[in-house]
Amino acid sequence: MEIISIDDLHDRMGDMSENNLILDVRSPEEYSAGHIVGSQNTPHEEVNGIAADLGSYDKVYVHCKMGGRAKMASEALSNAGLNNIVCVGNGGMERWMQMGWPVE
Repeated sequence: MEIISIDDLHDRMGDMSENNLILDVRSPEEYSAGHIVGSQNTPHEEVNGIAADLGSYDKVYVHCKMGGRAKMASEALSNAGLNNIVCVGNGGMERWMQMGWPVE
């Protein structure tokens, strides 16, 4: 499993295909307060329930507020047999907001 920083995710966004997914594993309340444009929200403790659906993507970028929940969710998805998971384990939405990058 690849581990990248939130800065790396931001840098890659311009080159992402439509078959890539940004998965925000924060709580629905955190997500509704501001999230990366086009991301999908599934709380980290619920990711196993969508593992089968995530297998159809080329890459799934998993992120949270600072990296801890992203690591837990990424490990769970990798253990479920997915090999397309990219963990955004260094930084997260807190850094994204500090940098002033676009949010919905």
